[in-house]
Amino acid sequence: MKSYSKFMAASAMLACAGAVFAQSHPAAEVRNVVQLSATGTVEVQQDLLVLNLGTSKEGAEAAGVQNQLRQALDAALAEAKRNAQPGQLDVRTGPFGLYPRYGKDGKINGWQGRAELVLEGRDFSRITTTAAKIQSMAISQVSFGLSREARAKVEGEAQTQAIEQFKARAAELAKGFGFSGYSLREVAVNSNEMNPGPRPRMMAVEAKMGSMAADAPMPVEAGKAQVVVNVSGSVQMR
Repeated sequence: MKSYSKFMAASAMLACAGAVFAQSHPAAEVRNVVQLSATGTVEVQQDLLVLNLGTSKEGAEAAGVQNQLRQALDAALAEAKRNAQPGQLDVRTGPFGLYPRYGKDGKINGWQGRAELVLEGRDFSRITTTAAKIQSMAISQVSFGLSREARAKVEGEAQTQAIEQFKARAAELAKGFGFSGYSLREVAVNSNEMNPGPRPRMMAVEAKMGSMAADAPMPVEAGKAQVVVNVSGSVQMR
């Protein structure tokens, strides 16, 4: 028992000594460190088309509305899958919802619902021609983007730009403050895709389909996007 007490007392003394040592030797103050960032931007033609097709139904019974939506979606899927090709035309279902409709008295007096189908890919002609053949749904939205391959192709170029700008700015700052050089302390790299200028609104075209030929492909034309890579971090001037 005495040995145990002596051991505990010795441990307490060591702990106190460690605390005193830490207080007498504070962490070295960080000096001559500069935070900075740089950006690399590459403009590239958008090569991905996304068409959203949809249909809305309403009726007195929920089961009846749901059945109508399912039939419309099944017919659209059957037509779309006939022309599907990985990467060129990919097909997937979108939102499918059923909601009560209320009268002035606050009671349910019917049901309404909506089903959507999404056609996406790099073959614009195949996508628009397929959409025109789908009779059970109309185009509700048109949007463009970059495929994974197109983005990866230019992302490296934008990253190189950002890194070179970061290094040049760090060297310039070090020289401006009277130092001969710098060393890298930490760095973060982030990338994103941007549309130049005002962001285009999705095209709401479902209401206009009645004025177009049922089997006429919708004319589409992609714009350009910017792949932006940002490099940020800190350097130690020396």
